[in-house]
Amino acid sequence: MLDYEDALTRLLAGAPIATDTEAVPTQAAAGRVLASGLRSAIDVPPLDNTSMDGYAVRCADVTVAGTKLAVAQRIPAGSVGHTLAPGTAARIFTGAPLPAGADAVVMQELCAPDGDAVTVNHVPHPGEWIRRRGEDIAVGREVLAAGTRLTAAHVGVAASVGAAQLKVFRRLRVALFSTGDELAMPGEPLKPGGIYNSNRYTLRALLEGLGCVVDDLGIVPDTREATRAALRAAAAGNDLILTSGGVSVGEEDHVKPAVEAEGALDLWKIAIKPGKPLAFGRVGGNLGAGDTAGKGAAAFIGLPGNPVSSFVTFVMLVRPFILKSQGATELRPRARGLQADFDFKGDPRREFLRARINDTGGLDLFPNQSSGVLTSCTWADGLIDNPPRRAIVSGDTVRFLPFSELL
Repeated sequence: MLDYEDALTRLLAGAPIATDTEAVPTQAAAGRVLASGLRSAIDVPPLDNTSMDGYAVRCADVTVAGTKLAVAQRIPAGSVGHTLAPGTAARIFTGAPLPAGADAVVMQELCAPDGDAVTVNHVPHPGEWIRRRGEDIAVGREVLAAGTRLTAAHVGVAASVGAAQLKVFRRLRVALFSTGDELAMPGEPLKPGGIYNSNRYTLRALLEGLGCVVDDLGIVPDTREATRAALRAAAAGNDLILTSGGVSVGEEDHVKPAVEAEGALDLWKIAIKPGKPLAFGRVGGNLGAGDTAGKGAAAFIGLPGNPVSSFVTFVMLVRPFILKSQGATELRPRARGLQADFDFKGDPRREFLRARINDTGGLDLFPNQSSGVLTSCTWADGLIDNPPRRAIVSGDTVRFLPFSELL
């Protein structure tokens, strides 16, 4: 069996390279991957300004608490005052530019207004409550690097330097279907031996969470002809075909021979738990040996049918494949070292254990780690990445991958 790192390396080597780009409004760019680095044409903030409502003063004028100064001007945010004369103060509001001559702001709670004057009951130090020009972003600085998967904070930074549009990579187009005559859709009655198709909903949500455009082809009947027809339809106009179930070698597992008939396929047994079987290849196109995707072809990934196996193989293998295909540079989740508050005997395979952070900051293990117990994924806060044959003793530090890094 392949170990996890080998399988991930092979997948990433076969990922299509992101090249197509488009300009989108900054307010619509969250979730997209930046294609060109963004440099600031301005300083942020553009002028020295106050971070508090209060009074702008000269420190030399306030050497003792209780100093009374004439209020010579009023400066709200969006206005620019004039030079502060010695012996005067300026009433100033958060975000307003500091008037020339002032070198501190005293918060209003430490001042007592008195008509056209103010009593300053605090001795300020130079720079107090002042945000300096360019202290956040200096003109010319690269504020966002190419390959960044944009979050709400990233688009806020882009807006703060005046970027109305951002150049991003095209969304990955993914065709999704499930196989299995036992599958039914929620809302339909279950026939004897039937189950509801949870994988379709889970995988579609995961794909859309990564910014993919999903072509949902539903449930394909368990015949080779129907599977081949679905693959041909899926390859037309999509970059990736993602399926769940049917990738083994049983008599009713038609995905493997169908993909081989329509393209090329490797069927891997990966030394992980859950999620041992995974298929990778391509459908359609006229490609040379070793190619997995190109013009007229779509990459193919077939996931196992058990719901937790499908979920885990997606977040640990398909997610980095998709991120690379969309131009992202950070492909791997960041792990945390947390204390295990349980005992576990380990397994010959690398395991991804569903666990939750408890009230003391340690980890509790979901009691049933079966690949069919999808509720473990709603209970958990993430996965423990446990090496092969490693027994865990309560108090050990383990490698924890929070779902915030995986979804």
